[in-house]
Amino acid sequence: MTTSKKIVLLGHFGVGKSSLIRRFVENTFSENYKVTIGVHIFKKVVEVSNSDSISLIIWDLEGQDDIKKTRSSYLLGTNGFIYVFDLSRPITFENLNSELEFLKENFPNIPVKVVGNKMDLVTKLYLKDYSEVFGHLVDFFTSAKTGSRVDNLFSKLAKELL
Repeated sequence: MTTSKKIVLLGHFGVGKSSLIRRFVENTFSENYKVTIGVHIFKKVVEVSNSDSISLIIWDLEGQDDIKKTRSSYLLGTNGFIYVFDLSRPITFENLNSELEFLKENFPNIPVKVVGNKMDLVTKLYLKDYSEVFGHLVDFFTSAKTGSRVDNLFSKLAKELL
């Protein structure tokens, strides 16, 4: 049996939301950066078990430096969020706590996965140094460029949505 679920990716400009989606859906990566204007929608069916699959309808939203500026109509009907920040640009995670608080207050029973992307651009020592900032908030460190943990991210969220 296949069910459909809407997933929305949120985060600042240039954190790699589109690249994560392309890596997951098409298994591709491009160094050419193209700004998302408005929203792009992708679809991929994920096998969750032998008898269950889920059709992820993935909304790639334009980046915002403040989540409150995101069009509320884009968020309607969301079943799961992926909040992405760029590990190599601290400005993209400085307000992580307040951004997540906004989601929790406005979308109380919707799962949120927090993703530090571009792990290929930082060292393990860097991650350790910033562990206090990230704390327990981060679910995954990923690299859209190498594909590291991208499938794990989407698969884990898909399982939670069934």
